[in-house]
Amino acid sequence: MAVIDVKNRIPSLVYADSVATTSDDKDAERSAVVQAFIAQAIYAYKPFDTVLREDFTSGRNKRATQTIFSAWSAADRALHTFGYAVDPASLKLAPTTVKKLVAGNGKAEKAEVAAAVTRLLRLPADYKWRTGYDDSDAAAVILAHLIRNDLIDGGVAE
Repeated sequence: MAVIDVKNRIPSLVYADSVATTSDDKDAERSAVVQAFIAQAIYAYKPFDTVLREDFTSGRNKRATQTIFSAWSAADRALHTFGYAVDPASLKLAPTTVKKLVAGNGKAEKAEVAAAVTRLLRLPADYKWRTGYDDSDAAAVILAHLIRNDLIDGGVAE
């Protein structure tokens, strides 16, 4: 999850983090952890103008797809609790679109996307994203939305 504020067309990182569960946890436990993580972040950083989510249709296998959709359901429950819902327009943000808009290459690797996010957010070059880059990926989705809708300066075309 990431929260980005925009003032005078300049994005700034307010919050970015992720939560990890393991396959050793029961599905209900994993869902509860994700819901609590999202709810805590919503409570801490609300209000929001827009809630976004990268598009996703299927994972590498049935179980991976099930796990993603379970996490989305948990996130949706947390959002609903606070009166929020994912902006349906954001569901057109496919991973390749996010990578293209943010890093200039639809096949960019996670480290390349993280570096582009760091640059766009004007963070120190040595800023540390979490292992796995889930936090920088979340920020990239927001930045892609902002770039696509011409709401910030400094996109990859500049």
